[in-house]
Amino acid sequence: MELLSLEKQLCGNAYPGRGIVIGKSEDGKYAVTAYFIMGRSTNSRNRIFVEEGEGIRTEAFDPAKLSDPSLIIYAPVRVLGNKTIVTNGDQTDTIYEGMDRQQTFEQSLRIREFEPDAPNYTPRISGIMHVENGTYNYAMSILKSNNGNPAACNRYTFAYENPQNGEGHYIHTYMQDGNPLPSFEGEPEWIKIEGDIDTFTERVWNSLNEENKVSLFVRYIDIAAGTYESRIVNKNK
Repeated sequence: MELLSLEKQLCGNAYPGRGIVIGKSEDGKYAVTAYFIMGRSTNSRNRIFVEEGEGIRTEAFDPAKLSDPSLIIYAPVRVLGNKTIVTNGDQTDTIYEGMDRQQTFEQSLRIREFEPDAPNYTPRISGIMHVENGTYNYAMSILKSNNGNPAACNRYTFAYENPQNGEGHYIHTYMQDGNPLPSFEGEPEWIKIEGDIDTFTERVWNSLNEENKVSLFVRYIDIAAGTYESRIVNKNK
């Protein structure tokens, strides 16, 4: 597998949909994650990220223009002890509640499947970061229809132990724009993690399609201390 430039991957796809990046900073000090949302419809574009506790949630920028809150209003990021959960839907809560009952990341998602938004059947993508006592590992998941057939759900989990400095993985909902939208295929893309939190945030935001991008969240977690810094960028202001 080739180590890819995250910026080039983002610039080369006008509509990856929603995306999760998880990895480790170049200096090895931080566990890194990013989550972005994009939109083609007025309803999807009418959103912002706001802080909620140790995580974030989506919110309508103009409540008067919110036509359907299902699938677009949710908490993408929640923290459970030393675990940070990042997803593209309300399965964040499913993972949080399952792991709080001592289930694994994978077990928690067994009761969920892709989104019921025919004909796209958007995949549910999720990530879990575990930072404890100076150690760090992460996993990513995708639940998708069987090649567009909603009668079957294909479930994939990818676990990464001892992540290397300056490297990470990127998973997104769609391969590119289309109608219907083609679901992500294959393993999460192996990508470079470059720069401090502000440089990384700026590079990701500037690489997303200007017309379709909506919001971006970035967090750098100090692996030794367990503390974190976050950034939120919203197109709607």
